[in-house]
Amino acid sequence: MTSPTSPKSRISKPHEIVERALELSTADGCVVIADEQSSANLRWAGNALTTNGVTRGRTLTVIATVDGARGTASGVVSRSAVTADDLEPLVRAAEAAARGAGPAEDAQPLVGAGGPASAGFTDAPAETTSAVFDDFAPALGESFARARSGGRELYGFANHELTSTYLGTSTGVRLRHDQPSGTLELNAKSPDRSRSAWAGRATRDFRDVDPAALDAELARRLAWAERKVELPAGRYETLLPPTAVADLLIYQFWSSTARDAAEGRTVFSLPGGGTRVGEKLSELPLTLRSDPHEPGLESAPFVIAHASGDDASVFDNGLPLAPTEWVSGGTLDRLVTTRHSAGLTGLPVAPGIGNLILDAGGERSLDEMVANTSRGLLLTCLWYIREVDPATLLLTGLTRDGVYLVEDGEVVGEVNNFRFNESPVDLLSRAVEAGRTEKTLPREWGDWFTRAAMPALRVPDFNMSSVSQGV
Repeated sequence: MTSPTSPKSRISKPHEIVERALELSTADGCVVIADEQSSANLRWAGNALTTNGVTRGRTLTVIATVDGARGTASGVVSRSAVTADDLEPLVRAAEAAARGAGPAEDAQPLVGAGGPASAGFTDAPAETTSAVFDDFAPALGESFARARSGGRELYGFANHELTSTYLGTSTGVRLRHDQPSGTLELNAKSPDRSRSAWAGRATRDFRDVDPAALDAELARRLAWAERKVELPAGRYETLLPPTAVADLLIYQFWSSTARDAAEGRTVFSLPGGGTRVGEKLSELPLTLRSDPHEPGLESAPFVIAHASGDDASVFDNGLPLAPTEWVSGGTLDRLVTTRHSAGLTGLPVAPGIGNLILDAGGERSLDEMVANTSRGLLLTCLWYIREVDPATLLLTGLTRDGVYLVEDGEVVGEVNNFRFNESPVDLLSRAVEAGRTEKTLPREWGDWFTRAAMPALRVPDFNMSSVSQGV
């Protein structure tokens, strides 16, 4: 039995767990990542709250590196709910995995400590609680009452997560990052379920979310849907709202790894070899960028890699991140690289960053773009996006929760849903107008990527490949 005063019994704080795991390591190199997670949520249906809850969790990842005659091998083991008693078995498992593996292709020297430990590295993790909804919940209740009197039903959920990540390495890195992430999805339906409208928001703390404004927007869309217009498949001038643009460009971002491009496997591959870096992708002055310090969209300012892949390397853990322009003034400027893939491709080191912003210099709101449309379609969001052809990044998916017909600057009714087939890279080349950039929640990828800011885009010939019967 462990004594109450033994060193093991006192190991409970995240930084202590990181330090103890590093002490236990007998490998040539070691990286330890402790993620302390907390979440709070609300759910509602039919204009009434149904459930709420708060959760806590801990995940520990140990990365062991072992030098050998043929190179450096790595072993990665992650476990949840780790206690002091679990530390040594976890470290030994990572070391065994490294010793049983062949040389790691992405092996690089572990990142050294470039400065002092992060402020707060030895402090307790940040935690969210149900108090994050103190202002939001009463406002939501008022929206329920308005919706009920207006003959519509509200469904949805609000979720807030706060993850404190502690990163320590055998080379002296001691870094911490606290990441808040909040999402709201609100769906309004007519009582007979024949009409549906959706709105979503991403937030850091729910203080900038206005349920009344969202409900008013949904009420307007349900009113538009009272008139039904059937349209065939075809190419239509289409206004893509920021949420739809985010879903498409996040997938493009995930597909923009330099090594895959250099090896001829992606839309960013140059025929005959090399990449399309330096090529003009759009005549509009579009700049697609990431910045860990972007106001309201802040993300980790250093690499946090729990595993190696085409877009990340465990050897890069702790590498500082800087503002990066992926597309600059319409020209492809960067592809995602690790230190390893940068060496292979000759491109600059440019690790992935946890946010994505498209700047285009547009001033118009989506409503103003609608008012300037002779005839076209206005989408709400995209859904069930899947890749068809990586060589062109052709994607398919469905429209959902409202496609509206615009004539002479006004929405005149709701049309049927469609399946689309489009490549985001090709869309950038064909877009003729970009609106005002604003923070948005991607509908499809909101469970994985919430920090985005996009403009609406006008595409003169968006490919609605077939009619869909979904609502």
